[in-house]
Amino acid sequence: MMEPQKYTSLFGGERVRKDDLRVEACGALDELSSHLGLLAAEAPAEICDRLHEVQRRLFAIGALASGMQRATYVPGPAEEAELQAETRRLEGISGGFRGFVLPGGCPAAARADVCRTVCRRAERRLVACEIDVAVPYLNRLSGYLFALARYFNFFHHTDEINL
Repeated sequence: MMEPQKYTSLFGGERVRKDDLRVEACGALDELSSHLGLLAAEAPAEICDRLHEVQRRLFAIGALASGMQRATYVPGPAEEAELQAETRRLEGISGGFRGFVLPGGCPAAARADVCRTVCRRAERRLVACEIDVAVPYLNRLSGYLFALARYFNFFHHTDEINL
């Protein structure tokens, strides 16, 4: 007999252990979305709107990870290109990559850095689950979050801590 507290249901009712890779992927995506919500709560409107859009995309990716065969709002090449363009725009404002920096700075940058690291974990979980359709998007998203952290430090006149 299965111990109920160690199992959960995926889409369609399949019961799996809570440490199943698909559950881990869904959890990482949910955690990322929650951190993005915290970041969006204090972000300027244009960035807040983009972060909400990302949250919608993460929900769709989570639906795929939980066993849905098809989900609406799954990101593809167009959304990847949008993130890449926005990353370049932010880099143009705050300056291009000048070397590695320690996470942190102003509170908004620190939150963006937390989002970036959780995004990378979600990406690794999706690779492990072989949900390849979303991996390029998450890769672009982590780059965007790095640029966003640098932008926030620039905007708030906070020095970055170089290695």
